[in-house]
Amino acid sequence: MASILVVDDEMGIRELLNEILTDEGHTVYAAESAMQARTIREQMRPDLVLLDIWMPDVDGITLLKEWSKTGQLTMPVVMMSGHATIDTAVEATRIGALNFLEKPIALQKLLKTVTKALESSPKYIEPAEDRVSQPTHSSSTKVAVSDTAAGPPAGEYISGIAKTYFDLPLRESRDLFEKAYFEHQMIIMGGSMTKISEYTGLERTHLYRKLKALGIDTSRNKGES
Repeated sequence: MASILVVDDEMGIRELLNEILTDEGHTVYAAESAMQARTIREQMRPDLVLLDIWMPDVDGITLLKEWSKTGQLTMPVVMMSGHATIDTAVEATRIGALNFLEKPIALQKLLKTVTKALESSPKYIEPAEDRVSQPTHSSSTKVAVSDTAAGPPAGEYISGIAKTYFDLPLRESRDLFEKAYFEHQMIIMGGSMTKISEYTGLERTHLYRKLKALGIDTSRNKGES
């Protein structure tokens, strides 16, 4: 899971990218101006920034230059625009942008670009790698993971992760792991959506959406404040 900052003055674009990237398991922060983007960049240190070129007051190219000159361009930046020229795209790349997305942004193009960009992010750790690096606990822990995941039997383990997961397509394997992960969190957190939200860093709305997509029953927690 990565933290991604979306900077765009169009609410529709921010909401669309937020929905798509959140469904992919990322944490999304949205900014409608360069001023907001500066603040979030300082406070959250995102793994990736999707930056619109044409914005009122301070445009994306100017903000990119600012980050580059002040040594704040420590994360990959992908520029976005529906009216940019080739010269603009070249300039953005020269300044330090990693890639360029043309609006309207196609779903597969967005996901492919984000995945590629995160590979170059010094702060981001690919979830699969992160799982492999997890320490192996007792054999009872392995059984708990296998029983919790409503998926294929664990079989052999690689650093505590069911080897079966590695034989599945990435998305299917990730969904199975996330289902097991969230079901485990619901058990140890006593079903508290507030605690799970705080622990995972997901907003409650996004958390409920994620759990629903994974087929996890949250009806008993609907009344929780």
